[in-house]
Parts: sequence; structure tokens; C-alpha cells
Amino acid sequence: MVSSIRLHGVVAAAVSLAAILLTLPAPPARAVDRRNNTPHEVPLVTSEVAVDGVLDEEVWDRALVMRVDTEVRPGENVPAPVRTDMLLAYSETHFYVAFRAYDPDPSLIRARMCDRDRMWDDEWVVIGIDTYNDQRGGFEFACNPLGIQGDTANGVHGDGNAWDGIWDSAGRVFDWGYSVEMAIPFSTLRFQRSEGEQVWGVDAVRSYPRDVRHHIGLYSRDRDNNCYYCQMERLVGFAGVSPGRNIEIDPTAAATASQYREDFPVGDFGDVDDEYDVGVTARWGVTPSVILSAAVNPDFSQVEADAVQLDVNTRYALEYEEKRPFFLEGAGIFDFHYTRSIADPIWGLKLTGKAGGNGFGAIVARDEVTNLLFPGSDGSDDTSLDMESTATVLRYQRDIGSQSYATVFYNGREGADYRNRVLGVATELWFNDSTEIEFVGGGSWTSYPGAVVNEFGQPEGEFFGDAYALEVGNYTSGLDVYLNYAKLSDDFRQDLDFFPEVGYSETEAGFGHTWQAGSESWWTMLNFGSEYSYEKMENGGLRSKGYSFWANYEGVKESFADLNGFFGVETHEGEAFDVWRVYYDGGYWPTGSLFVMADGSYGEFVDYDNLRTGHRFTVAPRVEAKLGDRLSAEVCHTYQRFDVDDGRLYTANVSYLKTVYQFTPRAFLRAILQNVHYDMNPHAYGDPDMDSEYRGLGSQVLFSYKINPQTVFFLGYSDSYAGDQDVDLTQSQRTVFAKIGYALVL
Repeated sequence: MVSSIRLHGVVAAAVSLAAILLTLPAPPARAVDRRNNTPHEVPLVTSEVAVDGVLDEEVWDRALVMRVDTEVRPGENVPAPVRTDMLLAYSETHFYVAFRAYDPDPSLIRARMCDRDRMWDDEWVVIGIDTYNDQRGGFEFACNPLGIQGDTANGVHGDGNAWDGIWDSAGRVFDWGYSVEMAIPFSTLRFQRSEGEQVWGVDAVRSYPRDVRHHIGLYSRDRDNNCYYCQMERLVGFAGVSPGRNIEIDPTAAATASQYREDFPVGDFGDVDDEYDVGVTARWGVTPSVILSAAVNPDFSQVEADAVQLDVNTRYALEYEEKRPFFLEGAGIFDFHYTRSIADPIWGLKLTGKAGGNGFGAIVARDEVTNLLFPGSDGSDDTSLDMESTATVLRYQRDIGSQSYATVFYNGREGADYRNRVLGVATELWFNDSTEIEFVGGGSWTSYPGAVVNEFGQPEGEFFGDAYALEVGNYTSGLDVYLNYAKLSDDFRQDLDFFPEVGYSETEAGFGHTWQAGSESWWTMLNFGSEYSYEKMENGGLRSKGYSFWANYEGVKESFADLNGFFGVETHEGEAFDVWRVYYDGGYWPTGSLFVMADGSYGEFVDYDNLRTGHRFTVAPRVEAKLGDRLSAEVCHTYQRFDVDDGRLYTANVSYLKTVYQFTPRAFLRAILQNVHYDMNPHAYGDPDMDSEYRGLGSQVLFSYKINPQTVFFLGYSDSYAGDQDVDLTQSQRTVFAKIGYALVL
């Protein structure tokens, strides 16, 4: 049991450190490098816009026109090879954006029908806006030449590409190039509370793929300035704009009908197991910058299965990406991977927002199950308890200066005879355009039920653990230099995050150097770097040490190649092993319709099951083909073998095939097939009773119709097969599922 003196001492230390960080004088303001320090005025318009990709309305005659005329990659701030104009205006309810993208040979324009956020292989144009004008995050809205949407949100607004907004767009291809039209409701954005005019940061990029993919920007980039948002041009206008009532109600209904083979593999399928779920998620913009979300039996279903990952001879748990909409709104304020641990919520509440230099977020959710991950220095374990628990995440962030910040956070989860509480602080301080210091630290208090303690060897009663990390770096256009230190105690737990490794400290130092070339060269970027790392167990023993290196290339035909490796010593269960390994990947677009690549590894790896080393080889080729304007196919295969002195330890094969036919921008039909085949050598494992073969096969067919990211209809079928050395591949489960969701925006 942690003494109250120690507990209160740690809390006091964390609060004191937070107080110090929040009152620190601001580091020197980072220079804003813009061509024009005078903001560009965006006109207010009153006429309607028909979003059809044809810019023939009066709005566009009055719009602000900004020339996107600087190639920023691979050319280094050189004149653009083609002309691009961005047009901007706003009404009381919408921000209007249009592009005229001229092309000397429109027959080469790369544009295909696809689902939203799947258009990044095409040509595209994007506008980025910093609506708070605080240089800490923003929104990006992109379209390919047919108007297919892609969007992202960063900082307090969201967590990268996973964010989806509701907005309208269209695009048309002409004999002079193409045009794109966007109408973005103010209810989709977060922005400053202001009665008068507002100032927003703005950037625009046109991606123009030919022999190389040219990125053409609104202004020249300072590569020695790591603050992207600081370099933006500025817009002025938007006086009196409001998100309106900014209320969105998203009811959903889902149904599944499943059958499972009883007494596998010889039994018949059992009765149909029907499940029906009805839920609702509501979103209210309390102010233009504060969002309150609530959900009852929220829809956390996924309609695309997680891609199979190799799990043979793995040391730690595998992590999967968060894809569920409820968690993605405003996710950037949390900056954690906590949400995958919230598995099946009964209800949830979330509040996120920003006021001046203060950002904040809170989530409370009641979960029907409790998933636990038990981290360690030699490996991890996990379990799932049939127990309700309440998860709480609190975060407060204070801006310091022009780009630095300090944060106080709390993560907690509690159930019957179980609790995990984490209190910590984090800060990122920039002292100039290229030099920063980052610190994060915290303590955890955890108590597991007695059955968990006994089965998984966890400490009895309440136990305390701490963790902290310090990173110092200087990053410029040519040279990066950094020094990092981290320490995680054996008893540190953060059950609402993904922490599979604890009980060690790590020191690493490294550098990297980058060379850039223009679009006329056979290479456009070369990078090389090296690092030394030393990891020590909490008991003082060596965990690993060695040297790493990496080399990266980019060139014509959007080609790339990466090589990195490690040479050193690694320990497992108290034994030290000399290891080396090299990882590689590379690919290119031989045509605008075909992408090929491969990645893999080779080296001396540890056989964690048998405490020895062996040679492991992995190769994973992948091909993506655009078969016309609407049909696409992707096939990839991972092959891995592990050889030891006793012969072949195992051979693993994982195959993945996905085909998609896009009927319209709103509707598609998709089929996915995944196959797994493991051949194990019981003699090499020293276990003659173990299975020598495992086979698995899964399929999914899905029809999708989306009016917007929340107004959707899905209908699908999935099944799975299993087998081993004694059983042929046999169907074990089959499911039909349907889901409908509707976004009611008020």
C-alpha cells in the first residue's frame, strides 16, 4: 500500500511543477516569416453558391484571389511549373473556397472516383486554415479534380487524418485544367469568439504529379523554422460569423445476425445469434470554440476489419489504430492512444475547447467490459474482465509564447476492486525556430482484483509507479541533432493508454543530415543518420545497447527507398544476445495507375520463446492498381521465416486482397480477403505436443452509401475459417450486418 505521505508528495510535486511551467516567462517569440505582413481581406458575400465545380457565380467575381505560385517540394522555393489560383469569400453561414488549377496537358490529370479520404494518390488541392491564429493547429480541406473530399484537423481541433467534417465540394475537368469548389459551414469549424473581424492563418498547396510529384504552395517555406503555422499568410474578415445553433444529433441503428459452428470442426452451425443496437450521439457547440458531446449506447462499430498483423515470436502486445468517430472530435487536445481501451461504452460525455491561450478536454465513459494490458521490461500480457468500469480523461493545456505549451493531465479508470489513476505534466518549449526541449512525467496508482493479481503476477494492494521523459533537439533544414532520456518504473501503469513496456530507462543520442535536390535530378531527397542507445533495467541490468543507422531516398516516379538497421546487444529473461538487423522498404509509381512496393527485414533476432538467436527473414510485397476510373485493387503478402541451429523454427504467410468498385462519390462495393498460414516446427520449439500448423481465412463484403461521414448506410457479410495440421480449413463463423446513421444538423 502506498503511504499517504508518498502519494501526497508526488501529487504536490506534479502540481508544483505544473504551476511553475504555467507561470514561466514565454520563450522568445518565433519569427513569422511571411512575404506579406498585411492580412488579405476576405469579402463578405450575400449571393448563393451552387457547389457544382463551375465557377460562374457572382461570388467568384468578388472573391479574394491568391496566387499559389511557389514550388516547395522537391524544388526549394522555386517558380511553380503550372498556374494555380485560390479564390476565397464568406457569407453569414459558410466559408467559400475555390481553385482554378491550370494544366498544359489536361489529358495527364490524375483523377479517379473513390471514397472520401482515399484521393491522396490523385492530384489534389488543399487549403489549410489556422482559425485561432495561434500557430498551434488548424484544419485542412482537400479535393481531387472530381471534388472527392479529404480533410484533416490538428492541434486542439482533432487528431490528423482520422477527423471527418461535414462540408460540400465539387470538381470539374476542362480543356484548360480543372476547378474545385468548396462550401465549408462555420458549424464545422472551431474559431475565435469575436464580435469584430478575425484574423486566420492560411496556406494552400497543389499536388501536381508528373515525373515527380510537385508540391506548389502559397508562399516560400523556411526549412529552418519548424513552426509551419507561424509561416502562414494571414486573412482578415469573418466579422460576426457564428456557427449558428451548432447542434448535431446522430442517431444510429445497427443489426447483426451471426452463426457459430458448435463443436468445431465437426459440429453444425448453431442458432442465429441476433444483436440489435440503437444509439445516439449529440454534439453541441456551446461557443464557437467549445464543443460538448454526449452519447448513449454510442456507435463504435467499424466497417473495415483491422488488417492482420504477424503475431509469431512477438514480445509485446500489438497496437491498432483508433477509427471510431466519437473519440476523434477534438482528439488532438488529449494526445494519447487511450481510446482503444474503452471497448464497449454504455454512455459517454466529452467536452473540448479553447479560450485564449487555454485548451482543455474531458472525457467520461462507462464501459461494459474492462480490457487490461500488463506491461513489462521483457514482455507484456493482457486480459479482458467482464466488469463495468468508468473511464475519465482530463487535460488542461496552457500556451506559452508563440509555440510552446505546458499541460496537466489525469487519466483514470475504476471498477469493482479495480482502479488505475495517472496524474502528470508535459511541456514543449521552443527557444528559437529550431531548438526545443520536451518533458513529460507522471505517477500512477493502481489496484487490481485478487484474481488478476494471482493469475498475472501483479502486485497486491495499491501500488505506485512513475515515468518521465526528457527530449532535447535542434532541427534544421540540413542537420538534426537530439538527446533523449526516459525512465518507466516496473509498477507504472497507464491503462487508458497503450504502454506495453515498463521497468527500464533509456538514453539515446543521434543525428541526421538531409540533402535536397530539384525536380530535374534523378533524386530529390537524400537523408542519412545514426544513433546510439543504451537501455537499462530498473534493477540495474542491461536491457539493450547498440548503434542504429538509417538512409532514405526519394526520386523520380514518386520513388522512395529506406534502409535502417541496428547492431548491438539485447537481453531477455536475464540472458544477453548479440543481435543485428536490417529493415528495408522501397516503391514507386511506374505509371499513374500502378503502385508497387516491398518492405522487409533480415538479421540475427532473438527467439523469445526459446532464449536463443536465429536468422529471421521477412519480405512483404504490395501492389495497388487503379483499374479504370472506378475500380481499384490492392494485394499484399507478408512472408517470414525464422531459422535456428535446430532448423526452421517457423514459416509465416499473411495475405491480403482488397477490391473496391466506386459507383458514385457516395457509394461503393468493397471485398476484403485475408489469409493466415503458420507452419511451426515442434522439434525446434522443444514441444512435440504443440500444433505444427495453423490456418485462418476471413472475408468481408460491404456495400456503403455515404451522404456525409455521419449520414451512412452499410450492408455487409463476413465470415471466418480456421484449420490446423489435423483439420482442413473449415468455416467457423458467419455474420450479416447492417448499419444506418443520420446526421441531423440544426
